[in-house]
Amino acid sequence: MAKDSQDEGILKKLEHGLEYFIFASRWVQAPIYVALIFAAFAYAWKSVEELLHLLHGFSAASESKIMLGILSLVDISMVANLVNMVVVGGYVTFVSRIDFGDNGDRPDWLDHINANTLKVKLAGSLASISAIHLLKSFIDITAAAADQPMTANHEKVILWQAIIHGVFLASMILFAWGEKMQRTEGH
Repeated sequence: MAKDSQDEGILKKLEHGLEYFIFASRWVQAPIYVALIFAAFAYAWKSVEELLHLLHGFSAASESKIMLGILSLVDISMVANLVNMVVVGGYVTFVSRIDFGDNGDRPDWLDHINANTLKVKLAGSLASISAIHLLKSFIDITAAAADQPMTANHEKVILWQAIIHGVFLASMILFAWGEKMQRTEGH
């Protein structure tokens, strides 16, 4: 009997050790989030380059060229927001809470973030980014139409961008609907 009790104690300790190891493995994601922060710095540098490029030929640029430059900056901003959501939301959801102390600068959305909410926010961001790319293509083709007719390749690019944008929109709607269904009582 003492032997069985001792074996159960050892098995319980092994089980506890394994469970602790599995739970601690969430910290493997932390370096990934740090890498994304450094990538965001690189993207911030890209936004400065884009602004300098926009300002360089500003006086001689057409309205469509200026609009494309501004849309590029908006696109960079949206991608940076996406990275921020992934880093902060992912860290809080999957790794550990962030202790903000008395800092009132805490984003409101962190109070009610979970994996489903994060998916909806990410899908919405991707749909917005794809909309910007589609708009840039439309403006670019419209501006070029004065000089040359649209080629079959341009048509294919626009078609695929529209299809991809539609997929992002459908995904966002389905994620939002699924989250709403989970929040509804009785489900």
